[in-house]
Amino acid sequence: MRGKALEPAVVWFTGLSGSGKSTIAERVLDELERRHVPVEYLDGDRVRSVFPDTGFSREERDRHIRRIGFVASLLEKHGVLVIASFVSPYRAARLFVRGLCKRFVEVYVATPLAECERRDVKGLYARARRGEIAQFTGVSDPYEEPENPELVIDTTAMPVARAVAMVMKYLESQCGGVPAPVASARKRPDTVRAYLPAARRPRRAAHSRRRGAMA
Repeated sequence: MRGKALEPAVVWFTGLSGSGKSTIAERVLDELERRHVPVEYLDGDRVRSVFPDTGFSREERDRHIRRIGFVASLLEKHGVLVIASFVSPYRAARLFVRGLCKRFVEVYVATPLAECERRDVKGLYARARRGEIAQFTGVSDPYEEPENPELVIDTTAMPVARAVAMVMKYLESQCGGVPAPVASARKRPDTVRAYLPAARRPRRAAHSRRRGAMA
C-alpha cells in the first residue's frame, strides 16, 4: 500500500566536477522511479550535449543555469519532481533558480577539490592544470559555496546508498510521504559522507534522544 504522494519540488545537486553529484542524483532518480513518483532528470553534461555551443564564461554559465532553472520550475508547477545536477558554480544564479521554484532543495555535494582532482575520471583537472581548458571551476574559475543549503554531502566516507537515503528522508519529511518502493533499492559500493546543516535540523523536544550529525 502506498503512502501519501510526494509533493513536486526541484532538487538541485551542485558541486565541483567529479564530486559525485550526478552519481547520487541518478540513484535518487532510480529510487523515485521505483516508487512511481512523477520525476524528470536534468543533467549538465546531457544538456550541453544537446546544446554544444553553450559557453563557460560567467555570463554564459549564468544564462545557462537560469534557463535550466526556469524549465525546472515549469515542470514543478505541473506536478513533476525535478532532479537537477549541475556544477552551477555561482551563488547568484542558484538563488535566482530558488526564487523561481515553490519548493527548492539545494543539495551541496561538498567533496574537497583535492579529492575531485585525485579521481579526475575524465582527465579534466589534469588538462585544466596544463592550461588546456580555460575557466575550469576549481582551478581557473571559482566555485561559490552555498551559504544555507538544505543538505550537504561529502562523497569520501559513506556508501552512496546512505546518501540517497539521506536525500529521500529529507524529501519525506519536507515534501510529504514518499510511496513505498516497488522493489528494494540496489546496494552500491560507492562511498559518501552526508549531513544535514545545523540551520536545517528540526528542533527536538528536550526529553527526546539526541542523534549526532552524520560525519
